[in-house]
Amino acid sequence: MPRDLTGTVDGRGLRIGIVTARFNAFVTEGLLAGARRRLAEAGVRDDDIVIVRVPGAFEIPLAARALAAAGNVDAVVCLGAVIRGDTPHFDYVSRAVTDGTRQVMLELRVPLGFGVLTTNTVEQAVERSAEGPANKGAEAAATALEMVSVLRQIG
Repeated sequence: MPRDLTGTVDGRGLRIGIVTARFNAFVTEGLLAGARRRLAEAGVRDDDIVIVRVPGAFEIPLAARALAAAGNVDAVVCLGAVIRGDTPHFDYVSRAVTDGTRQVMLELRVPLGFGVLTTNTVEQAVERSAEGPANKGAEAAATALEMVSVLRQIG
């Protein structure tokens, strides 16, 4: 019978970093609240969470890398909001934060929960950052915890 490795969303004893962008704070603060709520539900103590605030989404990968490389966290939750505008800036920032986050995760082998919204409208961003089951900050936190569990099972 094959061995089936499935992660759990159990944060007891884990240390979690959260990197959140200050730009579009009306969205990112909701993502942060959702992530913190989900981590608390999973048993992560407030004392085991470090929150790093960066200017915008573009800066998230660097701060996430610094947190992960320091070895003081088991996972990092990345939170930001890039909302489409009238210029190609959206495309450049979205690609940079996505590629940068993936690179950090693969190089350092530390789980990164990706809660960076890339939406077409402000309304979409607000909807995904509101309190409730659709909050993408909470989803990113749960994903980070589950990946810690999976990686530990793999060994």
